[in-house]
Amino acid sequence: MLSRTAENLYWLSRYVERAENTARLLDVTMRMASLPQERKSYESEWRSTVIASGCEEGFFAVHEQATPAAVVHYLTSDPENPSSIISCLETARNNARMVRTGLSISMWEAINATWMELKNLGPDDFTPERVGRFLDWVKERSLLFGGTVANTMLRSDAFWFSRLGMSIERADNTARIIDVKYNILLPAYETVGGTMDFYQWASMLRAVSALRAYHWVYRDRVKPWLVAELLILKPEMPRSLAYCFSDVNRQLESLAAAYGTRGECHRLAGQIDARLRYSKIDQLFQQGLHEFLTGMVDDTRVLGEEITRHYLA
Repeated sequence: MLSRTAENLYWLSRYVERAENTARLLDVTMRMASLPQERKSYESEWRSTVIASGCEEGFFAVHEQATPAAVVHYLTSDPENPSSIISCLETARNNARMVRTGLSISMWEAINATWMELKNLGPDDFTPERVGRFLDWVKERSLLFGGTVANTMLRSDAFWFSRLGMSIERADNTARIIDVKYNILLPAYETVGGTMDFYQWASMLRAVSALRAYHWVYRDRVKPWLVAELLILKPEMPRSLAYCFSDVNRQLESLAAAYGTRGECHRLAGQIDARLRYSKIDQLFQQGLHEFLTGMVDDTRVLGEEITRHYLA
């Protein structure tokens, strides 16, 4: 496969996944902002969403405060933000158009129909009062696209690059959400285990569609250390770091077997996968969860760069 084709497939999946992740973040922020709370905490909800999305620098270059209207506009429809939902879906469609013959018919129809429906939306659809319906639509379209990838693609290099992009993006997002919760969302006057803490942890589980999975696995009230264990170390949870990096390692191994070459990306993926597989949550808390998660974000970035250098450059 040409490196340009592989790159388009890889980034197609990354941008669709990024659009869904941003929609989930905004949906949970709106839920949390509707709860009674002090002004400081209210503002921190919106600020934390900008930080978790990785758009902090660009946002505060043009906005002084993280107000609901400003955050919603910047993360959903601002054409100047390359990571806004609309920008992500348009970029994904452009990547799909470049490799249309490498996609199944269902994949192309899913992404193209999404792009066409975007054209029917107006400014009123992105106001804080009405944006909820748009966010639900984005999540549905992303799930539809993911289903077409899983159920219609041949298990060949096209599929492996698509899955690789999705899992890299999902791992980065999960690590950011957990890290932001620990360091920004919890107000200074709250102790871990307080009322606000409970709602914030529950909202984070909803952000990754894991609230029901949590109760199924632990059959207990929401506890921070158990939530962290589920979203970091449980390989059964499809949005956990353990699952995502196991999948990244699996796709890279398939590519290595098909192409007969290995690079630094394969070593890094195997190292991260093994670290997560054999870690325990109490060890991560002892070494510092913030330090571990920021390290995971950095490792994900470096791994992405090595994948680009080995396969996509």
